[in-house]
Amino acid sequence: MKRLDLYIIRKFLGTFFFSIVLILSIAIVFDLTEKLDNFYEHQVSLREIIFDYYFNFIPYYFNMFSSLFIFISVIFFTSKMAENSEIIAILSTGVSYQRLMFPYFLSALLLAVFTFWLGGYVIPPASGKMLAFQDKYVESFSTENARNVQLEISPGTILYIESFQERTNTGYHASLEHFEGKTLMQRITADRIRYTDDRTWQLSNYTSRSFDGMHEVLDKGATMDTTLNISPDELFITAEEAQQMTNPELHAYIRKQEARGASNVKAFLTEWHKRWASPIGAFIMTLLAVTMSSKKVRGGMGKNLGIGIVLTALYILFSTVSTTFSVNGVMSPFMSVWLPNLIFLAIGSFLYTRVRR
Repeated sequence: MKRLDLYIIRKFLGTFFFSIVLILSIAIVFDLTEKLDNFYEHQVSLREIIFDYYFNFIPYYFNMFSSLFIFISVIFFTSKMAENSEIIAILSTGVSYQRLMFPYFLSALLLAVFTFWLGGYVIPPASGKMLAFQDKYVESFSTENARNVQLEISPGTILYIESFQERTNTGYHASLEHFEGKTLMQRITADRIRYTDDRTWQLSNYTSRSFDGMHEVLDKGATMDTTLNISPDELFITAEEAQQMTNPELHAYIRKQEARGASNVKAFLTEWHKRWASPIGAFIMTLLAVTMSSKKVRGGMGKNLGIGIVLTALYILFSTVSTTFSVNGVMSPFMSVWLPNLIFLAIGSFLYTRVRR
């Protein structure tokens, strides 16, 4: 690594961390102003505000803003280097444009690894603490009721519960269906289903129908105990909780829910792909920013920053819209997350080819 590489790396990382610390400081001030009344009303201690909320607030928003500020930082200091004819001087010494990109991509690699570690292992438990704090002191959003729950709890066995109350561990209007292939072998309906302990559930006022070809065996009763491979807390896992799972937990949950045929697995798959696509976005944003700002242009840094902000806004908008398509079932989670990266990678590659020539 040469002195030139260290020079660019220092500028890259220095500009990035300075700008993101600045914007996080502003975000904390605005957030504190907005929530000050809630803190005062609930008599929240300073220790809770700092350690339970803002210490978890910072890594969450750092990761959220990282791609944006990688792009803006690279445009800012590279435009300044181009305006001072530093890029021309570097290239005139025989350094190829490809070689010039090395310190940029090395810096992007360091930030990509850092954001991947944050997003997969630090932010999930931090998000849980931050959301618990908000639920307790700012705005309550947790619920004790689940509705229209449908899960494949074991191969060929489908459980449906119309409504379930967490406080009493009791559900209403439940059905349990067992299939062999596509053939329905047994269907049990019950007015009420209650969790007792150790994965044991009690059915009340049940009706059981067993099918053997054209023959049907009917059985009714007041109560019946059965063992189901599910616990009440699994009925309350929502798409928002994907952000509170570490990478190993999220991967294990997706595999388990896919085996069960759960309907909310797309949101978790989207979150899984986002954790891989976001670090890759650091390289794409770096490529775009360097190719846009390494050439001296009329209008200088202001023009490059303006174009950069517009492109970043389009990237964020495109990512948000495509993610919505995934959740609504219009597009697969993989395609919805990776499509913005692929499109902007194509744009960056095209600009790189032109600038290098």
